[in-house]
Amino acid sequence: MVILSKIYTRTGDHGSTRLVDNSVAAKSDLRVEAYGLVDQANANIGLALALDSTTHVLIDEVREALGIVQNELFDVGADLANPLVANPKWEPLRTVQESVDRLEQWCDDFGDDLPTIKSFILPGGNPVGAQLHVCRTAVRTAERAAWKAADAYGTDVSDDPEKTPGGVNQLAITYLNRLSDLLFILSRAANKAGQDSSDEVLWLPGGERNPNAHKE
Repeated sequence: MVILSKIYTRTGDHGSTRLVDNSVAAKSDLRVEAYGLVDQANANIGLALALDSTTHVLIDEVREALGIVQNELFDVGADLANPLVANPKWEPLRTVQESVDRLEQWCDDFGDDLPTIKSFILPGGNPVGAQLHVCRTAVRTAERAAWKAADAYGTDVSDDPEKTPGGVNQLAITYLNRLSDLLFILSRAANKAGQDSSDEVLWLPGGERNPNAHKE
């Protein structure tokens, strides 16, 4: 259980923060940026669920899945904030393969009944579907930030964190990649459920939008 007796601490007033392993990092550090963007993505998923509480376009299984995802994103954030080291004093909270596998299974389960994609899909549709597109892009942004952190710190375990900071757990980044795929599928499912005819809008390339544009 996490107990927060006071919300403001003043410890970050000079541009630094502490990672999970208690090491000090600048608030501009790439790790901090990555887990901050994971938090932002999580907040966007919360908004999607709040929107659905009045529109009810998501089936119960999807709402349950998104609830699990919100919890696991806290795990991912904690993982990204904890450099990989050999023989840690306490067992760290890490993203596990089972969580990635579950995302892939949900992609299959929730995507099987969707129509074949015949063009790129424009973000939008009903409010829940549109917000899930926002969630998808937020997770993609977090994934890119996590890769920047991995480029800076590597993905290896440090034997001596005093000399070499530990790397980034690549499985946490894999989780974000699969999650963005799932959110794309769920946005399609939400828009398909929004009304009798799909709320999904397909991209029309320039020539198709204005077929006479290139004619003399």
